[in-house]
Amino acid sequence: MLNEDQQIFEQIARAKKILIAFRRDYTGDAIASALALCLFLKKMDKQAVVASDRFSAPPLFSFLPHLDKTQGEIKTANRFIISLATTRAGAKEISYQIKDSELEFIVTPKNEQFRPEEVSIKTENNGYDLVMVVASPDLESLGRIYHHHTDFFFNVPIINIDHHPDNEKFGQINKVDITAISTTEILFNLINNYADNAIDGELATYLLTGIFSESKSFKIGSLTPNSLMAASNLVALGADRELIVRNLYQSRDLKTLKLWGRALAKLKSDAGGKLVWSCLSKIDFAKSGGTADCLNDVVEELVVSIPEAEVIIIFLEEETDKTNFYIHTTRNINAQILGKEFEAIGSKNSVKAVAPYSLVEAETKIIAGVKNKLAKLPM
Repeated sequence: MLNEDQQIFEQIARAKKILIAFRRDYTGDAIASALALCLFLKKMDKQAVVASDRFSAPPLFSFLPHLDKTQGEIKTANRFIISLATTRAGAKEISYQIKDSELEFIVTPKNEQFRPEEVSIKTENNGYDLVMVVASPDLESLGRIYHHHTDFFFNVPIINIDHHPDNEKFGQINKVDITAISTTEILFNLINNYADNAIDGELATYLLTGIFSESKSFKIGSLTPNSLMAASNLVALGADRELIVRNLYQSRDLKTLKLWGRALAKLKSDAGGKLVWSCLSKIDFAKSGGTADCLNDVVEELVVSIPEAEVIIIFLEEETDKTNFYIHTTRNINAQILGKEFEAIGSKNSVKAVAPYSLVEAETKIIAGVKNKLAKLPM
């Protein structure tokens, strides 16, 4: 009987065209995992396409080759194919007609008559015959990639690779290792065990990027000897560590740094430091020059700087009676539950929503609601 890794490579060997998908609210680990897997599959002479719902290449990861090839949508037009073996009889003429609401194909043989057993049928989904989902908790997190193509996902084998404990193991094959610090660590072990010479410098850089991004350069997360060994081996295999660190942690633009400063100056906390939040007004954005696109960097900085924080909320003044807010959670706290009454969208650890209140009202009401929900959670 094949083990899990052997089953994965058996499916890859059978496939001709593979879709690699990752969550709509992607992380750096998800991006790096998808690009690494795509490069590896192409080394195996497989067609591979990377997709994420409405993907827009984040500047922070622009140093990664082929990032701009990631698609924001996919095409999975179903085709119904009728095949007729022509080796024995040969086809002389082909036509079709619609008769009594039925489509009839008429094939005139060259010599002998065709036989019923020489006809076969099959369905085809734009050539994709395998889906590999990386760093994503469930199919719903893929957004429109899944919701617009549900039949496709039900009819094509899925390999699910992830390291998060809340993964719903939705694949036919589930490579889920919650002891790994990142999904790219799992991919490193998977690929390295497959062949000693499979990882070159470019692939190693993708994989190390995921490890560094998910662990914030080993400042958060459950660091294990295996994680350190994987990172060390990747550097030895040619991963450009200096390139990764320079781009992820040493190249923040001035606007982002100014917005960080304003967010930190307005930082508040409760529940013994487990709940942390900051309110940013229109003036904060105007004076810093920053935009909402900088918020991921702001949240990441807070995660690293305040490791005891389990819930981080950023409020953004939108209009007089309208406030956007983002909830980021760590550990096993579900951000979707915390923002449910405002129809928050996102994943279990990161959501965004709009509150029909002024900035001051939103802060008061939402913080009170979150504190109430946190108090009910088992400790």
